[in-house]
Amino acid sequence: MLEHIRNTHPLVYQHFSALADGERHLRSILSIDRYWENLDLPVPEVIRDGSRMPSDAPIEGIFDILYAGGTLGLIHAAVMSKRYGRKVLVIDRAHPGRTTRDWNISRRELLRLAGSGVFTTEELDSTIVRQYRTGWVEFHAPAHKRKRLFMDEVLDCAVDADRLLGLAKAKVLAGDGSKVLGHTSFVCCYRFPDHLVVQLEGTDGKPLYFRTQVLVDSMGVVSPVAMQLNRGRPQTHVCPTVGTIASGFADAEFDVGEILASNEDAEVFGKRGRQLIWEGFPAKGDEYITYLFFYDRVDSPNDKTLLSLFESYFRKLPEYKKPGAAFTIHRPVYGIIPAWFHDGPGCTRVVSDERIVLLGDAASLASPLTFCGFGSLVRNLDRMTSGLDRSMRDKRLGAADLAAISAYEPNVATMANLMKYMCYDPETDDPGFVNEMMNEVMIVLDEMPQHYRQVMFRDEMKVEELVAVMLKLAWRYPKILKVTWNKIGVGGSAGFMKNLAGWAMSQSSKR
Repeated sequence: MLEHIRNTHPLVYQHFSALADGERHLRSILSIDRYWENLDLPVPEVIRDGSRMPSDAPIEGIFDILYAGGTLGLIHAAVMSKRYGRKVLVIDRAHPGRTTRDWNISRRELLRLAGSGVFTTEELDSTIVRQYRTGWVEFHAPAHKRKRLFMDEVLDCAVDADRLLGLAKAKVLAGDGSKVLGHTSFVCCYRFPDHLVVQLEGTDGKPLYFRTQVLVDSMGVVSPVAMQLNRGRPQTHVCPTVGTIASGFADAEFDVGEILASNEDAEVFGKRGRQLIWEGFPAKGDEYITYLFFYDRVDSPNDKTLLSLFESYFRKLPEYKKPGAAFTIHRPVYGIIPAWFHDGPGCTRVVSDERIVLLGDAASLASPLTFCGFGSLVRNLDRMTSGLDRSMRDKRLGAADLAAISAYEPNVATMANLMKYMCYDPETDDPGFVNEMMNEVMIVLDEMPQHYRQVMFRDEMKVEELVAVMLKLAWRYPKILKVTWNKIGVGGSAGFMKNLAGWAMSQSSKR
């Protein structure tokens, strides 16, 4: 497989060939990149009526909940198994308990998981491999226009994701009758009046059938279930992301997190264009994680493949962090972070069906600006798990019942709209547009109490706080009004106002 890219992607070939499992990672990347091909194919039909199930299909086991996807699904499953006594099955097409990305979060937020009664504070602390004294955001601009915005207790803890998932996996396996299956893929599910039968496939290609009360779809951005429920368009915006966990950088600071950083204007290729952004997070020992990504519309003409972005990453990395003589890549990190524009005061994406609920990136309810799926899970885990247990006890497992216990948050839905301003468009934007605008935002936030930047980057903002920032920005940078017209137009502006209204109503109802 690596030989096939020797000439087309020489830098990816060079660096992945030096990894013991480089071939495996390349296959995984190419599998994710097929997402773009799938958008042009007929909508998959993986939710089927029970009458279509083979009459001689043997049922291998019966479970309360079956999780398709073993990343964030493992954490949810651990709570349902240990706290609520549910018999669960977690399957993953790769190795359950391992992820292609690592996570950053503040310690206070991470310790919310202790409230589940499943993880102890000591266990959660053991997953933190480094904590930083501060972090910053900075966008490319001439020195007199550039503002480096510092913020404390924001994404300042590097979490060993595989260790946390390993803890969750052990708790699932400790549950009576619960199981975890690796190298097992979801094929489809058959719906009956009082249960589902999920068809899986192992590495030998043999079909496996399991009966369950509820299917939790945690298959990420490539989920065929999400594709079917959302009629072939499960996302409106995406953030392709690649990077590495490496050691041997000559200029890395190990007590500071670089939350968002750009070091050049947007790349423009005719009618294509993208504003590349970096992140840099110290990890355990001398390891350092660097990410390169960009925000985009799903339907833009840009090349959004991870393979192509990795080639850009290796080419541009020395301009961001200088590899030293002992530079060593330990493993690549990558994925497509999804987003959905909710054109209404509530959740407008389909995130559930009868006896089926979407979780994590499959649900696409997180904000792609900062915190993504892990932060969304941490904030909503208690509500989602207690709600699912209650729905199962009350036998209220319809689409609307399960949608009500999803990770949808009105504030996050509104904040996710701001990603549209980060999507560079060569037809309306100057190459320096995103950097210029973001520097103005950083200056405004720097003039306000640190609380505002903290809640913005933790997805904890209140509606009046966002309005205060927006008004101050419009006063300082009136160009934002024209930008808003160019970027989102009448329909997008109306949708944003609906989001704000829904957020305000939700916030008022909680007071």
